[in-house]
Amino acid sequence: MTSRTWTALRSSLDAVRAAPRAVAASPAYPWVSGAALTCAAYVSVERTPDTSPLDMAMAVVATAALMWRRTRPAVAVVAVLAALASILFWREVFATSAVAGLIGFYTLARNRVLPSSVLHVAALASAGVLQSSHLLAFGFQMPSMNQAYWVTYYTEFFVLAASMVTAVSIGDAVGSQEERADARALLIAVERRRAADAERAAIARELHDVVSHSVSMIAVQAESATYTTPGLPPEGREALQLIAGTARDSLHELRHLLNVLRKDGEQKSGSAPQPTLERLDDLLEQHRTVGGSAELRAEDGIPVLLPSVEMSVYRVVQEALTNARRHAPGAHTVVVLARRPDRLLLRITDDGPGPPKGCPAGGHGLIGMRERVTLLGGELSTGPGARGGFLIEAWFPLLPLSEEPGEVGGVNGAGRRRAGYGAAPW
Repeated sequence: MTSRTWTALRSSLDAVRAAPRAVAASPAYPWVSGAALTCAAYVSVERTPDTSPLDMAMAVVATAALMWRRTRPAVAVVAVLAALASILFWREVFATSAVAGLIGFYTLARNRVLPSSVLHVAALASAGVLQSSHLLAFGFQMPSMNQAYWVTYYTEFFVLAASMVTAVSIGDAVGSQEERADARALLIAVERRRAADAERAAIARELHDVVSHSVSMIAVQAESATYTTPGLPPEGREALQLIAGTARDSLHELRHLLNVLRKDGEQKSGSAPQPTLERLDDLLEQHRTVGGSAELRAEDGIPVLLPSVEMSVYRVVQEALTNARRHAPGAHTVVVLARRPDRLLLRITDDGPGPPKGCPAGGHGLIGMRERVTLLGGELSTGPGARGGFLIEAWFPLLPLSEEPGEVGGVNGAGRRRAGYGAAPW
């Protein structure tokens, strides 16, 4: 048998197995099957001699109630009671009534109308009541009750009890499987929602880090140009003031956008381009070009870190410089990188006025800093410095990188021949 033939055979078998499920899942299936079973019950009772209208009514009710078993599962109680009554008051067991009772027990267990333990007890009790009633109604009327009769009696009881308990067990198992499937679907939906929230939070963080930094520089440069450019005509001064005002308005609108993006978001790392620590000098130079004062102090040189750590350090420094320009213009900012055996220390201080009394605990910038540092297993603290100004201090746990310095340089930048360290996994 070739592989193509085997594949076609498997596809055919899968289609055959899926066909009954597709039929059972149809909305018309309960109505069609219930109506067919009702017709069979009517014919069965009609052809049986010595039956009364009550027998016909109970058999028809037991089967007809099953037509609503999907939309109204509790109606299965009527099917079970009518089937039991039909069997109780007739010496012969109608097959349609027995099937209706079993389907009723199955429906009640599957849809959790009653607890499965209650249904199991009810199934055993029903079997006992049916057999006892037959014994009382018909058994003692027999001339003799020999051993064969009792064997038949207990066999019927066992068959009835086993059938009803099995129907309840199957219904309970199918219901449990459906509940697990619903739980899995709900879990997947929650995970997708969390992933979307995390993506929104990452976008908000990157927007704040990149856009806010750039727009604040535009505002500061435009504002400074109105006072530092000699011979500036009134029209030019007005245009520069308009640029500065537009930039400040953009920052205000950006903060509103960040509130929307951060709503209900899990704080996770994003996937934006990752700056390296080698660009810290360029970042400080940008700060100086708009009138700020800053210096970088790196003990034993700038270490090689994992890309995610380098991005976090860079963003923390970037946000600190932005806050310095906004809240302490003209202040001198010092950025210190100090490597310890098990951690990297980052300390940023300025000689500005410091945080005003009664100021909020932190805006989007400080929140983003803390998220980045905590994500990598570190800690961040902010507040007034010992000698005034504002202090930002963070530490990142370090582990030696497995790659050689040359290999690390191939990842983080060409020719980076520094001591290799990375953050510990969280």
